[in-house]
Amino acid sequence: MLHCFSFNPASPELSIGDDPLPHSSIEGVASSSIPSPTFNLSRELAYAFQTDSYREIRSRVDPTQHQLHIQPQPDNIELLLSQVLQPNKECVQEALSHAKPTTPTHLVSTYFQHSEDATRLCLNLYQSVHSARLLYTPLFDFFHILPGDSHAIDETLCNLAFDVFLKLDTFENPFSSPESDTFGETRLCFSQLKYKLDSRLRKSRSRVRLLHHATAGPLCSPYLPHSFKKKELTNISQLNVAARGTYVLDKDLDTIDRLVSRLQTGIEFDKHFIRLGLEKGRDVYSIQEIVKQLRKSHLNLTHQLKDLEDHICLWFTNVNEARSLLLQEIHLPQVSLR
Repeated sequence: MLHCFSFNPASPELSIGDDPLPHSSIEGVASSSIPSPTFNLSRELAYAFQTDSYREIRSRVDPTQHQLHIQPQPDNIELLLSQVLQPNKECVQEALSHAKPTTPTHLVSTYFQHSEDATRLCLNLYQSVHSARLLYTPLFDFFHILPGDSHAIDETLCNLAFDVFLKLDTFENPFSSPESDTFGETRLCFSQLKYKLDSRLRKSRSRVRLLHHATAGPLCSPYLPHSFKKKELTNISQLNVAARGTYVLDKDLDTIDRLVSRLQTGIEFDKHFIRLGLEKGRDVYSIQEIVKQLRKSHLNLTHQLKDLEDHICLWFTNVNEARSLLLQEIHLPQVSLR
């Protein structure tokens, strides 16, 4: 059974000077992207992680529920996408089916498609976080039995460490998958969409200004119907919400992209040291040095995995909020016509 959002008719007709803005945390994130004397990124993130919507997303993707621990095969990803992405694809398609096939409608439809594609990519990344933790589990378990001093490794621990290195050397870097290469393409899509949305917004605002001046003359009024102005104001409202959402989501993707890049580099760095250890054989001194290096990096890696997981869940929260805001704008004129 589909669960679509329902909205009450609201917002009186906009005046010529109005610039419709989404009233939500998405707007707050967009506004705070512009540096100000009072802006504090850590505080804003801490607040975002405490919202009800974020906690709801975390409950859906809680590892203890095993929802996102399915291998990321296409069929499974689509199932997970239907669980995470709201409003879902069916709700969006149903709403857009009542809209006329205009340029603004096409841009809005593209926005929904890009946000869906990017969420699918983030689901794959979420799977990669889990895969990375599984990959490192033998090493982390080994660290738990190590003495405080890495130089106190005896021959028994050396052999155990070597066996762990053999296991780790067989794994591929979870963040070197083909999916990671689509990040640049995804961000390019958002950048191009933002440009088109801004361009169409300027066009609609220019039309409304011209109509406003034209209708000021009584002889012109009959030839410039009020409905045309109302349609352009509706376009402005929808396009503006889509443009704000595109901006915010692109910034989120930028953060996720940088976190993924750091993890990919860090894991490759660890794999390099592990190969060096294997090349040296079961030499106690060499194993001691490799273990010492890996022990230094593992806490940083653990924090980076958590950061990426947190920001992916924040993406799920923001993308759902952005989609629901835009769908609300689409429903408003439809409701007024009933």
